[in-house]
Amino acid sequence: MTIANWCVLLAALMPFLWTGVAKFSGPGFNNRRPRSFQDQLGGWRQRAHWAHQNAFEAFPVFAAGVLIAQQAGAAQGRIDQLALAFIGLRVVYGVCYIGDWHMARSLVWALALACPVAMFFSAA
Repeated sequence: MTIANWCVLLAALMPFLWTGVAKFSGPGFNNRRPRSFQDQLGGWRQRAHWAHQNAFEAFPVFAAGVLIAQQAGAAQGRIDQLALAFIGLRVVYGVCYIGDWHMARSLVWALALACPVAMFFSAA
């Protein structure tokens, strides 16, 4: 299995990192009504929940980029580099989101999005 394929697994699991921060970093989590609980969050815990949602949104284009680039025969070393960069940037993105560093978050989001886009171009 390639590094990029392992990164797809990490990206698939990343939403659960951020929701774990939102749910378990303070009192009040109710597993009987987790969505109602998360709707009531505020501050940095709410932003962790939003990072969780955004991680789900970012996953499909990343996974598709890895798979299509590999299927098209793009250089595996390049795909691996872009995949690792994506994972690192998405972790930084989550930290920026939780920290309420909105300008940095937007920059990191754009850089992370550029990784799967570059994979698609590598496949061309």
